[in-house]
Amino acid sequence: MPKEYIARLVFDRRHKSLAILSSDPEKKDCDDEIIGGICYRAYPEMRFAEIAFCAVSASQQVKGYGTKLMNLLKMHAVTEGIEFFITYADNYAIGYFKKQGFTKAVSMPKGRYQGLIKDYDGGTIMECYVHPTIDFTRVPEMIQAQKQFILERIRAGTAKSDKVVYPPLPPDFYAGQDVKSRAEKGAAERSLAIPGVSEAGWTMADLMASTRDAKDSDKKKHQLKSDLLALVSKVQDQQYSWCFRDPVDTNEVKDYLDVVGDPIDLKTMEKRIRRGDWYKTKHMLFSDMMKMVNNCKLYNGEGNTYYDCAVSLEKYLASISPMFTE
Repeated sequence: MPKEYIARLVFDRRHKSLAILSSDPEKKDCDDEIIGGICYRAYPEMRFAEIAFCAVSASQQVKGYGTKLMNLLKMHAVTEGIEFFITYADNYAIGYFKKQGFTKAVSMPKGRYQGLIKDYDGGTIMECYVHPTIDFTRVPEMIQAQKQFILERIRAGTAKSDKVVYPPLPPDFYAGQDVKSRAEKGAAERSLAIPGVSEAGWTMADLMASTRDAKDSDKKKHQLKSDLLALVSKVQDQQYSWCFRDPVDTNEVKDYLDVVGDPIDLKTMEKRIRRGDWYKTKHMLFSDMMKMVNNCKLYNGEGNTYYDCAVSLEKYLASISPMFTE
């Protein structure tokens, strides 16, 4: 990027910058003091921020500073109420942003960022959801603790079997077996025949679950999650969905829970989808959306804007209902 362009971004009063500085006293007050930095612009009313510039000094790359920089930015973003980061990445930056949790599948409703950010030719738009309860600065520590916990459980479960050393498999070990078969049962049987596998506590069921059946299940869950987020985004994009996007503020509407026993809104649905296994099918999401419509009609009654929005949304859901059964 040209220096003039970078300077314009960094010194724009609407932009904020975060930088990592070297603690080496010999580098103080010189160019080498700056290890890296990120420049971004927040849109608080839309709860997202656009990353305009991100760079790490060439002499400091491949040392983890890029990840540290992004994690610090995410922690700060939570204090500003930012839910999403969005950026345009060139071909050289896509890999970096993927490692930082960004994805090419943008789930944020288009109406929240369209017209606010600039489109770049040759760039790929990417998005990152900023989870409000994760301490991103402790991610490496948490992963290490999880790894240690799993290793301890494995060692506790296998007792002394992990200390046993078995001889190498003989050259004719697989003689007479169909080693080219990719069937789950065949692969599990071959694995179970290896000395030490069953002694370590593995069973046929365990090995079957770790092969293609488990992978297919994960793929289906991931696809369902993507489909559900796309459906929520489609509903959020409708102009009459504005009153359903966030939970009803019961501090302002004090009698709401006296009338509505099971409140629901689009933001809550999105959180449930991202959390994991709440919705097993698309129809379950459709049921929640209809509950949201009925709650609105129940509390507000006919003859006001909220009721009219609920009627419009109900008609729209009926028109796209086949998408909830595919």
